[in-house]
Amino acid sequence: MIHYSRIRVALLLAPALIVIGGLFIGGLLLALVQSLGYFAAIGENAFTLKHYAALIFDKEFHRSLFLTFALSSIATAISAALGLIFAVSLRDVASRSRFASVLLQIPLAMPHLVIGVVLINLIASSGLVARLAFALGIINTPADFPALTADTYGFGIIAAYVIKETPFITLMTLAVLVRTRDEYELVARTLGANRWQRLRYVTLPLVAPAAVSSALLVFAFIFGAFEIPFLLGRTYPAMLSVVAQRRFLSTDLSERPDAIAVAVCLALISSLLVYLYMRLARVLIRHDNPTVFL
Repeated sequence: MIHYSRIRVALLLAPALIVIGGLFIGGLLLALVQSLGYFAAIGENAFTLKHYAALIFDKEFHRSLFLTFALSSIATAISAALGLIFAVSLRDVASRSRFASVLLQIPLAMPHLVIGVVLINLIASSGLVARLAFALGIINTPADFPALTADTYGFGIIAAYVIKETPFITLMTLAVLVRTRDEYELVARTLGANRWQRLRYVTLPLVAPAAVSSALLVFAFIFGAFEIPFLLGRTYPAMLSVVAQRRFLSTDLSERPDAIAVAVCLALISSLLVYLYMRLARVLIRHDNPTVFL
């Protein structure tokens, strides 16, 4: 009966999976072919690695790759740290009521584009905070407000992802804490462990699988994301997704294979990160708690 049910579910999902998988795999294969020298629009019809080799000496690619890694790492680290803090702080509340979980799910339902637009209206040089500071006499003109969007250090990008991804990591971690309850901490307390020791040797090891795997998934998502870097980032250097989009839309068609090569590299790195997430999840996941990573 179970085997029949699985076959039935697979048959019902097959049409949608074929369409979605065909479009995704077909697009990826077309991009790979064009980046390898088969792009008739510019007269290329032979296999070549020159577009990938050009990235080795491309200074913009190097700076963008470093910027992408740096901003993704910083945003993920802050989100993971805040997620752990919130999860531990909300543990008792979440065990008694679902209000905390529902509240944390609200930011998850908001698209990243909405977060970006809200931050532009709030912290940009012409935003609400700048105008309020001018009205209070803190700054002479709104233009004197520090650049928090399209800035050198990517503050706006980091802020947007911290706002969006912290609730996700909090929920993942909180699910483990609520499910395990406090039996382990009670045992540690009876053995003489103080509050810090219980946190370090009991609570953190329990939530480590969910926290680490969700953080890695967040890093992979940020690394390949486009909307927030496009809205809140600088034009140069920009994150890799923005570089690929700009080169692809260039009026010079000879730049398109280079843009596709950047996008393929971005997809490969993101795929590698997702693979590492899946391997890490299999290593860290407990057999008695299989739904943590779903």
